[in-house]
Amino acid sequence: IGASTTPFNSWLFLAGLDTLSLRMERHVQNAQAVAEFLESDPRVSRVLYPGLASHPDHELAAKQMRGFGGMIAFEVAGSAEVARRVAEGTKVFLLAESLGGVESLIGYPPLMSHATMSEEERVARGIPGTMLRMSVGIEDARDLIADLDRALTAAFESAEELALVSA
Repeated sequence: IGASTTPFNSWLFLAGLDTLSLRMERHVQNAQAVAEFLESDPRVSRVLYPGLASHPDHELAAKQMRGFGGMIAFEVAGSAEVARRVAEGTKVFLLAESLGGVESLIGYPPLMSHATMSEEERVARGIPGTMLRMSVGIEDARDLIADLDRALTAAFESAEELALVSA
């Protein structure tokens, strides 16, 4: 009646469990490195990741968690258009609404997960047009950071946008 899985899918599930702890360690390490990079970048105005001391619930998360996970939200210091260009400009991070798996994914909530909400509703709930969300995967952290740096550089290509951030 469909209440059980196939033997092959069961085998895949068990094989995945064998490496789950290693994948989660890498997931958390990479997210911490990416969050620290983003927090230090002047093109980023805000980073939401419980592994950063700047997060409002960092102390609580540190008491309750062994690692801080791989989900990061951040806001670019430019316009909503710049945020969209960052999301579309990554090569290692895949643009996707789903935020799960071993690969790194990036999403632009105003046009993806929260597209049915009005701009006013999104902003009232803390989701401005400059926000991006990521699920950091298990690729090499240096590749992930380089990808974001390149996408941010390309998105801020106009001198006017850079001048706004530098001011």
